[in-house]
Amino acid sequence: MRTIVQMERVSKAYRGVPAVRAVDFDLRAGEIHALLGENGAGKSTLTKMLAGVVEPTSGRVLLDGQAVTFATPNDALQAGIAMVFQETSLVPSMTVAQNLYLGAEKFLNRLRGTYISAQQFLQSLNFAVDPTAMVETLGAAKRQMVEIARAVHHNARVIIFDEPTASLTPEEKRHFFALLRRLKDRGVAIVFISHALEEALQISDRITILRDGELVAHGPTSDFDRETIIAAMVGRTLSGALYRKRDASALRKPGRKVLSVQDISQGRMVRNTSFSVFEGQITGVFGLIGSGRTETFKIVAGITKRDFLRGGTIELDDRPVRYSTPAEAVADGIAYVTEDRKTEGFFDTMSVAENLFGGLLASPHHRGMVVHMSDMKALAAEWTGQLNIRAITENARVVELSGGNQQKVVIGKGLVQKPRLVIFDEPTRGVDVAAIAEIHKIINDLADAGLAVVMISSYLPEVLNQSDRILVCRQGRIVEELSPVEASEEKIMYAAVH
Repeated sequence: MRTIVQMERVSKAYRGVPAVRAVDFDLRAGEIHALLGENGAGKSTLTKMLAGVVEPTSGRVLLDGQAVTFATPNDALQAGIAMVFQETSLVPSMTVAQNLYLGAEKFLNRLRGTYISAQQFLQSLNFAVDPTAMVETLGAAKRQMVEIARAVHHNARVIIFDEPTASLTPEEKRHFFALLRRLKDRGVAIVFISHALEEALQISDRITILRDGELVAHGPTSDFDRETIIAAMVGRTLSGALYRKRDASALRKPGRKVLSVQDISQGRMVRNTSFSVFEGQITGVFGLIGSGRTETFKIVAGITKRDFLRGGTIELDDRPVRYSTPAEAVADGIAYVTEDRKTEGFFDTMSVAENLFGGLLASPHHRGMVVHMSDMKALAAEWTGQLNIRAITENARVVELSGGNQQKVVIGKGLVQKPRLVIFDEPTRGVDVAAIAEIHKIINDLADAGLAVVMISSYLPEVLNQSDRILVCRQGRIVEELSPVEASEEKIMYAAVH
């Protein structure tokens, strides 16, 4: 196969601290090249240099054998290189169709024709997204679909996918992998960045692994398996720690009932659903995109309101509650860790300390009108140590952290509020294997300490192996409760679909 891209000894440093160090990387026409590594290993930085988002500190990039320099992502796009970012780069105030054709508009446009064209194109990709919808109203999964569709629409010769499947359901992933194979057959070179190692082994032709900004392994996919990849990524195996086999003796017994939900409804998304949550347990929640799983628990956390009439009842510690704002839920000891950390989880230009202290400011545990820097630093030191948050410098902005460390900051913002009920929505989305193990430990430690924990997840092995009880959501309702000992991936998926 013909080599399209060569990156020779490329390096990138931030504030003098190297993020990528002298890495060689190449792409061939008609191949899917998996780029793997922990969060902070340099995967996104390496590909952003190729896509014109950041400039290399040293080294060079060759396209068709000629040295190139991209000052902007648009320069790279004009050269045929497109990137689908892990955190989407769509314009929230525009429709799906407008985002899809942004930068490639015709001189004269008819809005109706644009929507029809967008509808046909999205259907050809098997993406069920309304082209007239405003992007700001879409969930994380559908935003990801639009981002993928936009890259494909540009007919790029090189497409970089950074965590493209993190928000997709199993059925949507199947369609996406079929799309990748069609692109490959057309001669497109594809970079596939993912923390789902099974997906990388299934779909890729070659694998490159980075650790601490350096190239540690590369070769044909047939040379790798899950264990060799993990060993190269982190220097040790973590499979047993991540997804251990559960038995009845390992399950926690339910404590006092903390939350009781009866017949709550919210428009078309949540329909007369009922369930309970107990202290000292992890209640796992599974459902396909659009099942109402996130919307249900956003009502519990006061982020959205249930129907005013016939909206059902919510009781916290046997006391009826109806929250108008999240602050009221926080005051009652409910913390919600969002699935969309970039948009809803943190202030990206603030430091770790400022974000953590912001979580405390939102809780009733903060007293006084004056913020003391010594208190902020002490809180940051305590929680960065507990959660093992790693940053390049003490004052690094959260936007400069890796995805796993950003997620820990979001978790820390909730935990500093000293909650009694913690709702984790996709806590390990876009997080590497080492950070997954750390986040799982945080969740289990909370349950062991007697807190009531809810974990919403699209990843069935995670639901099966971390939950003490499993709730399955379908069409806006909790339709079944299963024991992780008796359940299987097939049983859970059947309940979610049928």
